[in-house]
Amino acid sequence: MKRRVLLQSLAAATVLSSLDRRARAAGDLTIMSAGGAWQAAQRAAWYKPFAQKMGITFNEEVTDEGLAKIQAMVQAGNVPIDLVTVETATVLQGGDTGVLQKLDYSRIAPRDGFLQGSALDAGMGLDVYGDVLAYDTTVLKDGPTSVLSLFDTAKYPGKRALRKVVQNNVEWALMADGVAPGDVYKVLATPKGVDQAFAKLDSIKHDVVWWTAGAQPPQLLASKEVVMTTAWNGRIQNPIDQDHAPFRIAWDHQLLEYDMISIPKGAQHEDLAYKYLAYIAQPDVNGKLSQFIPYGPVVKAAISHVPEDVVAKLPNAPDHMKAYLVADPEFWGDYGEDLSRRFNAWLAV
Repeated sequence: MKRRVLLQSLAAATVLSSLDRRARAAGDLTIMSAGGAWQAAQRAAWYKPFAQKMGITFNEEVTDEGLAKIQAMVQAGNVPIDLVTVETATVLQGGDTGVLQKLDYSRIAPRDGFLQGSALDAGMGLDVYGDVLAYDTTVLKDGPTSVLSLFDTAKYPGKRALRKVVQNNVEWALMADGVAPGDVYKVLATPKGVDQAFAKLDSIKHDVVWWTAGAQPPQLLASKEVVMTTAWNGRIQNPIDQDHAPFRIAWDHQLLEYDMISIPKGAQHEDLAYKYLAYIAQPDVNGKLSQFIPYGPVVKAAISHVPEDVVAKLPNAPDHMKAYLVADPEFWGDYGEDLSRRFNAWLAV
């Protein structure tokens, strides 16, 4: 990151030139997000209603390099972005480096009203998504109900697809080897626990097809290249809803993760940014996003505001929360680099 500061500053200058006039207006709010169907869902559920309510203009910028661009702007001392959407791990990084502001939840909503781990110091949860298992019902008539069925090659022979990263895979490996969800990160923080996880992964290594992009899991199922695959729940639900694909999701032992939103240090419209966060933290408003994309609300009370037919598709629907694990970004911040090296070495053997 340090080696790229100059380049980032130049990139920021380019962004500033296109944003300055709009973002400096008193009635503007500017957000930087990742685009696609997810941003379109936010626009329908939150951006437009908030802009109409407040009588403002809601400017949108699309990038997949949110924190890098924000960091360059902060270093340049000119931040035309008022809000930025980031991953949970990025919130920790941005908070530690001072790029993202520490949030004052007294201006938003009580922190204990959010799902576990979704109200962080430098970022507020936007939605919850699930890392799940999916299969084709025409291939597996009596399909699995748990992600841990990945490791049951006797009952479910054939290729299975996993994302080509260490995260999630080692957690599932430990749970499949008998470690309780509540103990996973404690065990994984020990050399013995790491060995245990990789030993379990060894048991399916030759049956794995690795995926690297979110669009691949449904493609792998449709082509029948695999009998099951891990996936982000929305990537499976979309072909079910849009194309009537014969896919089904196994929810037990899913890993829950959050999309987050933060206020950059030096944001020009901090007060308006806080009003937006307070707006989308209202239970009835927080639940609206789920009607446009199958990701769940992070405000606990919001689930009661989501239509029943929509709730059934969400990772945090009551029926889907019987066995689960919330991904721990602090653990991955501490151990991720070492575990990634171990994983890459394991892949190479």
